[in-house]
Amino acid sequence: MPAPDVVPDAVRSAIRRAHETQPTLNAFVSIVEDAPATVSGEPPLRGLPIALKDDVGGAGEVTGWGGRAFTTAEAADDPFLAATRRAGMVPIGRTTLPELAAFGVTDSAAHGVTRNPLALGHTPGGSSGGSAAAVAAGVVELATASDGAGSIRIPAACCGLPGFKPTTGTVPGSGGWRGLATPGCLTRDLALAASFYDAVGSFGTSLRAALDVEPGRLRVGVAVDPLPVAPPQRLDPYVAGAVRVVADRLAAAGHRVVPVRMRPDRAQAAALAVVTRMLRGLADAAAGADHPERLEPRIRDLVRAGSLIPESVVAAAQAHGRRLGDRLLDQLDDVDVLLTPTMRGTAPLVDRWGSPERNGLLTLTAMGRFYGHTPLYNHTGQPAVTLPVDTGAALPAAVQLAAAPGRDALLMSVAGQVQAALTV
Repeated sequence: MPAPDVVPDAVRSAIRRAHETQPTLNAFVSIVEDAPATVSGEPPLRGLPIALKDDVGGAGEVTGWGGRAFTTAEAADDPFLAATRRAGMVPIGRTTLPELAAFGVTDSAAHGVTRNPLALGHTPGGSSGGSAAAVAAGVVELATASDGAGSIRIPAACCGLPGFKPTTGTVPGSGGWRGLATPGCLTRDLALAASFYDAVGSFGTSLRAALDVEPGRLRVGVAVDPLPVAPPQRLDPYVAGAVRVVADRLAAAGHRVVPVRMRPDRAQAAALAVVTRMLRGLADAAAGADHPERLEPRIRDLVRAGSLIPESVVAAAQAHGRRLGDRLLDQLDDVDVLLTPTMRGTAPLVDRWGSPERNGLLTLTAMGRFYGHTPLYNHTGQPAVTLPVDTGAALPAAVQLAAAPGRDALLMSVAGQVQAALTV
């Protein structure tokens, strides 16, 4: 193995900023004290400081999953972390998440409340909220994230960041929550996100190159109804305005933009399948805890519910997702790309859904009213990206774009076109 180089100044600076912002944001579970050296050579992201969400397995470290129930150190890096190290990135700390990555806010009995650097009374979202807060505050340019029901896109939307969830299976380590989840990243710059995915994933076509390529004329469907995991909250006018702005920009770029709507019975079936996979996935995760008695009350509620779901029902839900992923865009008027809101509003207040002592099923249901636009694309395995849109609200509004499974490069091209149009 080559001898290590000296520690880059960027790594030292990131560690310093992490310590400086921690009292205000509470974005980190732990911060390294002695900056690790980088390895010599020319990997694509050599020397780039990276914050790790505390669901990433690292050799000799405990993966805490936002709580106190896991205490055994990992024997080796998981495939995702190994890929980031090969790409030359240098971990500087572990970021906060709600326990077992279960919720759309980042708080926990173990680590307290993480706050949004854009407005401290508001959440940075979840479950990758610590990563989003660290990136939005300028602590690091890039942090790992994971997305099982929106946990890249929701924190990005809350913090005014772009957030790209790749097709399931394109990045090492995909598959948690019975195939709903995929690892990824959060950045302030979509170009850096594309470079990260090129470095750690397998897409066939460079996403960084695709970002600067015109996508050609497409058929774009606009859908404003969320997946009915719960009766949806009223759509915020600023978010509705953001969808209209992006639809207009896409039409001006030459795309055919049409309203679409998922048939209600199909939407209900998808919602039930998503909840089935998520609850059973949480039960699976809790089964690996060293001290399950230390899990938060709201998590124990969800784990109990998930443990009652038969394997045959979970298998049927997974099969439903695979079938729907192949057919969804055809069913929706044969569109190439879907445009939706990312959330029903802008970043919620930190205490909107109560404390970790609250009933877990009630909490998840209440969050479903607000976050119902993201889980569908975990169920289908489709790539999806959220983009911030300035509509004059106190906090950024956000829209979501999704493409067919495997068409990550196309989606990145459309995202780049939208970003460029929004800056004119």
